[in-house]
Amino acid sequence: MADSKAMVTREADFSAWYNEVIQRAELADYSPVRGCMVIRPNGYAIWEQMQRALDDMFKATGHQNAYFPLFIPQSFLAREAEHVEGFAPETAVVTHGGGKELEEPLVVRPTSETIIYAMYAKWIQSYRDLPLLINQWANVVRWEMRTRLFLRTTEFLWQEGHTAHASEAEAEEETLMILGLYRKFAEEWMAMPVLTGRKTDSEKFAGALRTYAIEALMQDNRALQAGTSHNLGQNFARAFDVTYQTAEGTLDHVWNTSWGVSTRLVGALIMTHSDDSGLVCPPRLAQWQVVIVPIWKTDEDRAAVHQAGTDVMNELRHAGIRTHLDAREGLKPGAKYFEWEARGVPLRLEIGPRDVAAGSVMLARRTGGKKEPISLVGLPKRIQAEIDTMQQALLDAARERRDAATVRGISKDEFIARMAGAGGFVFGGFCGSAACEAEIKEQTKATIRVLPDPEFRSPEPPARCMWCDAPSVAEAVWAKAY
Repeated sequence: MADSKAMVTREADFSAWYNEVIQRAELADYSPVRGCMVIRPNGYAIWEQMQRALDDMFKATGHQNAYFPLFIPQSFLAREAEHVEGFAPETAVVTHGGGKELEEPLVVRPTSETIIYAMYAKWIQSYRDLPLLINQWANVVRWEMRTRLFLRTTEFLWQEGHTAHASEAEAEEETLMILGLYRKFAEEWMAMPVLTGRKTDSEKFAGALRTYAIEALMQDNRALQAGTSHNLGQNFARAFDVTYQTAEGTLDHVWNTSWGVSTRLVGALIMTHSDDSGLVCPPRLAQWQVVIVPIWKTDEDRAAVHQAGTDVMNELRHAGIRTHLDAREGLKPGAKYFEWEARGVPLRLEIGPRDVAAGSVMLARRTGGKKEPISLVGLPKRIQAEIDTMQQALLDAARERRDAATVRGISKDEFIARMAGAGGFVFGGFCGSAACEAEIKEQTKATIRVLPDPEFRSPEPPARCMWCDAPSVAEAVWAKAY
């Protein structure tokens, strides 16, 4: 049960607040294994809702789920030089098994491109086998030195899509389609507005031709990369000899994509919406959208309100609304209110003897406002309207916060001051130089989050690089990031 002591506030210590929200909402706990976490039922339920929504979206666009091994021969990573260089510092390697030293060490997957494309080389023979559209839900291991629950852990859960196509144009179309799908999920399910765009070469996935991302801004004005979609070109196809016979009878390498989001999204949800009372969960992803709390003093009252609560629960569940009846004995209603507030339940319905007599329930919203009695007549329709209103209000509030923390067209000195202070998204001209990009990162800790898509660019494209004043080749979005 949630601790009744006052929480540390976001303003006082955002990092400590974040950890306390997780503990009070019982989302996750620290594992005996350093850098790993235990996802508790309340946290896993949110991940399950995310999985269901995303899985439906993947399948609706023609993708199928499969599963590939956790262990990858170490030699596989070496086949794609840029890939192995990018992941070598993060790999966990198994050298012994069954009491004996292995002939070849096995890498615990940091990502699955290499083993998947080794299989694609067996499965793909002809243009008739394309496109091959596969996704897997899995765990991966990256040996992180500095970890934080959900945001960066040694082991985490994710989905990784891997597709093969007959042309670069088809692979690019797939990459951008998935990027749009991720944005739709972030905004419509998570109520989290995102920027979309391409990563610079220094920030792209190891071995990719191009990397695209969705980037969100947390309440502390730090950015969070919430999902990536990669056009891998033919790099992995060449490394693993994934070829196909074209319609003209010639032989060509396939074009691949890979894309993924992870349990990091639970951390993003926490930092986007939660407040100093605990978790605030968007209704579409909440384990329980409604919790019913019966209130009684006598045994006679108890039977009546419990029956009324059960009837309401069944009616709402029948309407597809995830509802829980908290009929625990020995716990005062106020303690239950506190606990469900900390857990982020969107709506609470209180039912006492007077409510039963009046044919109503008392509605309390997690996001504030006065309690109000509402009629049991037409209750599912009213509750669904409340859910839809809250979902949209959370998105609107998050977008308003992001826009208020976004600046365009500032000078180098203003940028330095901004990164040392308020933070947020800064749009500015970029000369395209990797050296300039590295210097900015070294001096300010800010990185280019994306080269934004046209929808997000400034009306007037910047003519000069914000940092070095050389001619600008693109507009960039800078921020300090998780």
